[in-house]
Amino acid sequence: MAERRKLSCFVIVFNEAERIERCLQSIAPWVDQLVILDSGSSDGTTDICRRYTDEVHVTDWPGFGAQRNRALALCHHDWVLNIDADEVAPAALAEEIQALMTSETLDCNLVKIPWRTVLFGKRLRFGRYSTPQGKLFNKAGSQFKQRSVHETLLIPNERSMTLRSGLDHYSWRDYRHLITKHAEYAVLSAGDKFVAGKSSTLAYAYLRFFTDFLQQYVLRLGILDGWRGLLMAGVLGQYAFHKYACLWSMGQTKREEKNGS
Repeated sequence: MAERRKLSCFVIVFNEAERIERCLQSIAPWVDQLVILDSGSSDGTTDICRRYTDEVHVTDWPGFGAQRNRALALCHHDWVLNIDADEVAPAALAEEIQALMTSETLDCNLVKIPWRTVLFGKRLRFGRYSTPQGKLFNKAGSQFKQRSVHETLLIPNERSMTLRSGLDHYSWRDYRHLITKHAEYAVLSAGDKFVAGKSSTLAYAYLRFFTDFLQQYVLRLGILDGWRGLLMAGVLGQYAFHKYACLWSMGQTKREEKNGS
């Protein structure tokens, strides 16, 4: 058996007191380094985190991409696991990752983990939230896109594999949290597009509602998840609408300011 590769893990948090302990209990016993980057929690999140690691850092909030890159810079080992506070690593996944870290050869630099997203008590088996996520990777040359949200991991000469075991994902506390989170992310994504010089029309925002709904519900087989699949298709259609309607409104505001000056 090869010498075990050491593994760093980082978690970025903000007011996650009700969920963070379950996450940390599932990873702290078997990773070699656990880094927590908190952006000013006021609910006792950092106190909980300090029960599991001495590496708890409190900082400001520069956006998801920049925050993940800050946390990545604090990781000492070549292999890094990126877990969120609403995710839990079951025993089977922990065992599979540890076996991978002791394998003779590891001819990849990105390991994707099946996402087992739970919506109102049951797992979504299809659609966007069942897509394997690139959560485990080799640090060399890797960085996250400097985006406010949807911060894609960039890896030079990417070579990936996908594990069998899944990562449990409890993203939404209730319906209000579900729609609020998607609306907030839509506005953040629109802001990134606006800064990049992108524009939209209101008609395109409505078009994206229907195309994204159909993609989730039909093309990605959300229909097979019953009423949960129908609900999620509607939420993702709304997400697309809000994103491009917000982008359109930013353009409108800019034109009005320009005409008024």
